[in-house]
Amino acid sequence: MSFSKNHTQFREKNEVLGKTLYLVATPIGNLADISERALKVLSEVDFVAAEDTRNTGLLLSRFGISKSMVSYFEHNKRERGEIIVSRIEAGESCALVTDAGTPAISDPGEDIVRLCAERGVNVVSVPGPCAAICALTLSALSTGRFAFEGFISTNKSERRERLTELAIDKRTLIIYEAPHKLKTTLDDLYKYFGDRKITLCRELTKLNEEAFRTTIASAIEFYKENDPRGEYVLVIEGAPEKSESDYPEDVTEHVNMFIDSGLDRMSAMKTAAKQRGVSKSDIYKSYVSEN
Repeated sequence: MSFSKNHTQFREKNEVLGKTLYLVATPIGNLADISERALKVLSEVDFVAAEDTRNTGLLLSRFGISKSMVSYFEHNKRERGEIIVSRIEAGESCALVTDAGTPAISDPGEDIVRLCAERGVNVVSVPGPCAAICALTLSALSTGRFAFEGFISTNKSERRERLTELAIDKRTLIIYEAPHKLKTTLDDLYKYFGDRKITLCRELTKLNEEAFRTTIASAIEFYKENDPRGEYVLVIEGAPEKSESDYPEDVTEHVNMFIDSGLDRMSAMKTAAKQRGVSKSDIYKSYVSEN
């Protein structure tokens, strides 16, 4: 069977259009991973919005691209987002890039995409490298269902609540972590999750790429003798299937178990409800009637 090159079903979406924001994925370490489409878009848009214009300037220079740039990062995203979207509404095209990987993933890019959606501005994704997906595929853990958590908050109460909720999540979990915080995070994972399989990925796509497949307890021991190096992606085995016998039969005891771990009463009831597979209102009624 043959197909005409002009058949609309097979026409590639490569034309760079005005009044459009392009989310352009860039390499996370290996420059050879940049796509032809990404280079075409970066070459033809009117301007580039970059998390760090210096880093992006070096990337563009490496491929012989000279382009007008504006900075767009966490601390100027509100003001600069309005400026960028206004320029796009006036007819320009813009490529949004992060320092490495896919924009809008654990990145302020999600805010400008939301702003574009509110204003009816066209957004096009130019897919490519993503550290979370790269690590997941290397992990040798289940990829059928997974949850991306990005960086876990360092605020004590927020961190405690998040880890308590994640401890009963059956999906494979993906977390980003900086090297100087890795040991603390491993200790917290063991405290809330117990010992599970974990794959620690670092230096992804670079010469020293490593996928360290082990357990949380073994990782803790390893890093007592070895200093963490490079940015990490942690891929953690999901919670095992639990039966009713794995948690207190009594609702009050169940809720208090989470309160004792540091959650407030409403968060504890929400977590107990999720573990039991019932609504929070059911837990609330039982808890209040018993107390």
